Amino acid sequence: MIEAEVTRLRRLRNTALKARALAARLESSSSRHSVFAQTAGRCWQIARVVTGRLKAHPYLSYQRGPSELSTLHGEIRASLLSNTARFGRRSFRALSGELQGVARELDDARALTWSTELSDTFGRSQAQLRRLLAEVEAGARKEAGSRSDAAADARTGAVEEESSLASDWPYLAF
Repeated sequence: MIEAEVTRLRRLRNTALKARALAARLESSSSRHSVFAQTAGRCWQIARVVTGRLKAHPYLSYQRGPSELSTLHGEIRASLLSNTARFGRRSFRALSGELQGVARELDDARALTWSTELSDTFGRSQAQLRRLLAEVEAGARKEAGSRSDAAADARTGAVEEESSLASDWPYLAF
């Protein structure tokens, strides 16, 4: 393993751990969607594979795990993102963005790895991640659809209110 591959694997691990933290936060607040739990598990599996690969390297400097500061930063970021996403009812959209980042890093790591067994493992993870991403994006479309339906209902109510005002007050209808 060369330095560039180690850097790529560390970046993949950090991205997967950030996505896992967000999925775990969203899962704890939403008991009706198991896709959050599945995403957290899948990201954890990717991070474990990468960590195991790095720990097996003979160079001590390559075996380094994520720092405590990085872990704390990821947890705070996940907490803020999950609270913001829940408040705006955009939890699927927030998770979709994180999963797309993990998918990009995973594609990059798989394309440039020298190990065939690691490439095979990443290939299986890619297929599972794509299925999860499709489910999450479907949930994001439902969220966007429910918000657009609510906005359309509000616009319809405003139009009905304007038409009733126009009939009550003839001088307002120009």
